[in-house]
Amino acid sequence: MSGGKGWATTFSVVFLCSFSPIEASNGGFSVDLIHRDSPNSPFYDPSETPSQRIAKALRRSINRVNHFKPTSSLSTNAAQADIISNRGEYLLKYSVGTPPVEILGIADTGSDLIWLQCKPCDGCYKQTAPLFDPTRSRTYKKVSCSSSQCDSLKGTSCSGSNDSSCSYTVSYGDRSFSNGDLAVDTLTLGSTTSRPVPLPKTIIGCGHNNGGTFNANGSGIVGLGGGAVSLVSQLDSSIDGKFSYCLIPLTSQGDTTSKLNFGSKAVVSGSGAVSTPIVTEDIDTFYYLTLEAISVGRNRIELTKPSQSGDSAEGNIIIDSGTTLTILPSGLYPDFESAVKAEIDLEPTEDPSGVLSLCYESSSDDFRGPSITAHFTGADVNLSSSTTFIRVDEQVVCLAFVAASDEPGSISIFGNLAQANLLVGYDVVKKTVSFKPTDCTKL
Repeated sequence: MSGGKGWATTFSVVFLCSFSPIEASNGGFSVDLIHRDSPNSPFYDPSETPSQRIAKALRRSINRVNHFKPTSSLSTNAAQADIISNRGEYLLKYSVGTPPVEILGIADTGSDLIWLQCKPCDGCYKQTAPLFDPTRSRTYKKVSCSSSQCDSLKGTSCSGSNDSSCSYTVSYGDRSFSNGDLAVDTLTLGSTTSRPVPLPKTIIGCGHNNGGTFNANGSGIVGLGGGAVSLVSQLDSSIDGKFSYCLIPLTSQGDTTSKLNFGSKAVVSGSGAVSTPIVTEDIDTFYYLTLEAISVGRNRIELTKPSQSGDSAEGNIIIDSGTTLTILPSGLYPDFESAVKAEIDLEPTEDPSGVLSLCYESSSDDFRGPSITAHFTGADVNLSSSTTFIRVDEQVVCLAFVAASDEPGSISIFGNLAQANLLVGYDVVKKTVSFKPTDCTKL
């Protein structure tokens, strides 16, 4: 969740530490990404229609843009956890403390800090599960004000002597926030061998005053961003800077799950794999890519209309697993929508939810829009036709793209609908993101 840019500025965490949670041996580990609306999900609501779920996801996607504004000896190959999509937000199931207490946190590539709601709670948002009680954990320890960690972390404060504990504050443009104690504790992931894998001395935020747009089904955030306190960075050399995921389409039925992989299991290679550079910006949390053009069928639309926000510059779009829609640069979107419209021999209609601008009446599940390819630097990514348009009610389908704001500093986002049925791999050491067309339901 980010800084300095119009619709989406970021909260940046600057933190220097050394962290060796587990001894790496051969490879990595995988976690399940269970879609919130799958019958396997504890939050499955059979009374909701697919279009009702989609409509809610669209509203959350627009709100998500504002979220970017700040005001051991056991091999990692054996580790596994569950991730559950909570209405467009993927929830990571993990445990914290000794003895371990199970937590569901939002797995977020758009933020860094791992934080959860803790007792005592001066003002917590309602959550279904009990609050974590740090006094019951033998391995929980507050970070002291005299520590380099506290000095290096933006948004911390201290009161009293150097021996007092270090407090943190994070806040976002949508007015979500968390305040609490900076601490370390053991974070535990599940295991493919049924043996839990503990990650000792993980830096966490124990939130005692939290609120905003969070859902009762989760507790806080598990940051997967590029900053130094994210889970990815804290795993460090044990995963060699690699993680990947494969998201099943929102419309998928049955009990198939998406996958999140770390380490050697996260390598994206072979036939059809393409890679694009991660562009280094002032904010290290986000994964910035460069979108050069987008094609509709054989019509390639170049990003040739630079706006005040620098649409045509390097690092003009963020790839984010937590945003449903794809938000294109304002200089690109109008020609893109016109090209899509020209390929469809139907009369456009209105989006009942008022979010999307190009919609058609169609009650058939066989509706398919034209082929769309995103041209990143060095990587042409063909998007799945089943997810470029989404059904917003029983009679209407809409293009799952919107334009970024015209305001200076507005941000563009490559969202999770467009990433469906792609194996997406991040290598923060080589600074690349790779894509490979994949049927994620068969992994």
